[in-house]
Amino acid sequence: MKSKFNVWTGVVSCLSLLAVAGETVGQTESDASIEEIVVRSHPLSAEGLSQPVIVLSGDALNKALATSIGETLSVIPGVHSASFGPAVGRPVIRGLSGPRVKIMEDRIDSLDVSVSSPDHVTTIEPFIAKSIEVFKGPSTLLYGSGAIGGVVDIHTGRIPHAIPDGLSADLEVKGSNNADQRSGAARIEGGAGAFAFHADGFYRDADEYDIPGYAESALYRANEEHGDEHHDDDHDEGHDDDHDEDHEEHEGEEEAFGTLPGSQMKVKGGSFGLSFVGDTGFFGVAVSTYEGDYGLPGHSHHHDEEHGDEHGDEHGDEHEDDHDEDEHDEEEHEEHGEDEMPPILELEQTRIDIEGGVEAPFAGIRSLNVRMGYNDYEHTEVEGDEGGTQFKTEAWEARIEATHHQILGFEGAAGLQASNREFSALGEEAFVPPVDTQSFGVFWVGQKSIGDVNLETGLRYEKVEHDPTEGPSRDFNLGSASLGMIIPLADSWTLSGQVDYSNRAPIAEELYSNGPHLATQTFEIGDASLDEETAKNISANLRYSSDRVNFALGAFSTDFDNFIYEANTGLEEDELPVLQWSQGDAKITGMEAEASWTAMTWSEGALTLSAAYDLVEARLDEGSNRNLPRIPPQRWTLTGNFTQGPFQAEASWRTVSSQSDVAANELSTESYDDLRLYVSYALDFGSTNVDLFVNGLNLTDEEQRLHTSFIAQMAPRPGRTIEAGFRIHM
Repeated sequence: MKSKFNVWTGVVSCLSLLAVAGETVGQTESDASIEEIVVRSHPLSAEGLSQPVIVLSGDALNKALATSIGETLSVIPGVHSASFGPAVGRPVIRGLSGPRVKIMEDRIDSLDVSVSSPDHVTTIEPFIAKSIEVFKGPSTLLYGSGAIGGVVDIHTGRIPHAIPDGLSADLEVKGSNNADQRSGAARIEGGAGAFAFHADGFYRDADEYDIPGYAESALYRANEEHGDEHHDDDHDEGHDDDHDEDHEEHEGEEEAFGTLPGSQMKVKGGSFGLSFVGDTGFFGVAVSTYEGDYGLPGHSHHHDEEHGDEHGDEHGDEHEDDHDEDEHDEEEHEEHGEDEMPPILELEQTRIDIEGGVEAPFAGIRSLNVRMGYNDYEHTEVEGDEGGTQFKTEAWEARIEATHHQILGFEGAAGLQASNREFSALGEEAFVPPVDTQSFGVFWVGQKSIGDVNLETGLRYEKVEHDPTEGPSRDFNLGSASLGMIIPLADSWTLSGQVDYSNRAPIAEELYSNGPHLATQTFEIGDASLDEETAKNISANLRYSSDRVNFALGAFSTDFDNFIYEANTGLEEDELPVLQWSQGDAKITGMEAEASWTAMTWSEGALTLSAAYDLVEARLDEGSNRNLPRIPPQRWTLTGNFTQGPFQAEASWRTVSSQSDVAANELSTESYDDLRLYVSYALDFGSTNVDLFVNGLNLTDEEQRLHTSFIAQMAPRPGRTIEAGFRIHM
């Protein structure tokens, strides 16, 4: 613990010196965190926000785009990815993820099943985003208990709010040497008379990706070989065979090496939106689809018939013959062995969004906005020729938000929010019974200036009800409150801070899970008696901005009562490790720091240097091992950006520390470095702009394992990857 705080002190000192010594401005990867910006997802953003918020858009978003929302946002200090292969990656904000981070499409929940399990994809394609806003810390006032850890809002523009000036179109095509990935996305917008339209489409196809070694980590393989009783949670005890380090001979099983089984994916989709735009308002509708087939990594052993029974995993035993007979799978995955293939997740989604807005509809009301989203979603986890387990959800969410003129000196917004979710999981490995969930909330947020100080406050009441087909019904009454301030200091310094009290109701999976889960290879047990989770958060942010230097430092501390977490019990059921949803008081603290300095400028270019650092510590208040699972390690990032006319080159070096502060029956992960290089060249052909780009990822071909990933020990990130493509705007 002592060494971590020495690093903390060091980074603050170094970045403070950088901020004070420089006299010029650069832009960090998330310059929106430093400059005052208008945020679409918050009605108070015109005066700035005391809560830290970052917006990725334009060139910064283009450089960060990846195959999942979590991976795209991982360039931001304090944001990591809970990866489950390339297709799946929910963002982790300040150590919190899953049901604590609300992911939205244009201010309405994604309405998929990504919160129910780490292997479920978030069905919002990063390539169609115009901008992505990230709120760090509790955002329950506006968006409900699912935002107790933060909010990610992806702005798509699928429902136009105004008539565009002429017709515009964007196209991106990209390919990658690793996994032979091919992707394309296009967007077109225009209008005629009082109508505006938007259309977009995307396609991405990739094979299994290359890795710089074994799929399983050295520590994981050592535990298999030696039967380490302290870490048998991450694998069953049916492997006593020796592991040959030269990868030539294996007794009883062949370990995946050089390629990650189950990391292939194919997704496609698109949307069409149409709006009527009048003098004082608009009304629009958008329909979108999303289809995908992607593998589920983490099933990295391939068995011959003689040793098939030793694994003790129903994924290998029940369907062994089916895989042997499946000629298509043998042709595509011959290198993986003849018996067991990783499962596949096949999904389909249709979503309908409706939005209307009007200016000054009543006396005292500045604007009124009504928004609703409906989603019909289903996916099947398929293994071999079996039908697999089918997950379905039919859900809607609606919100009404009115911004008002001053009341008792406060300008602000009040609103109502309601949602309904009908969820079911059907099949032999359905670990959650069908559950209907309803919620209703009412909220108000306001701001007031007292001299040079800007004061923000707000309140919310919410009721959540769960009605399962099996087990007791539960209902929760939740309250949240917040108070924040923005204080301008001398010489371009600004200090802001916020205190929050918020509640979160447990989700259905935490309450009612009871059974084996194919994708995660675990036996999950919920607790129908779980209480609501309560968080008391305090955060502070210091910012500096001049012509050539930007600097931001943020720190936070959150005390949780009845924190809900999934504990690995060390026991087995059906030869699977048992994970039990549990509660305990906990504390999460951390910090983020970032700075940039424009070291040189000239007539057609500049050289900008930037640095970033983040750290999270999370511990239960009681217990022999108080560490919480899957908490991200500390990270350093150094970046240099060079521009010369239409040419741009950016190199970044990120160091991710090892994570040895692990929960009971959790394995540690090793440190790694990540070298990246992005090069682009812009061409203009009249009103058409073309960007040619090459992006190099993990250029040192180092083994990288995300501790935030449920399958970190069995699925490393891709090895050296070179992407190339072009973007066209006209």
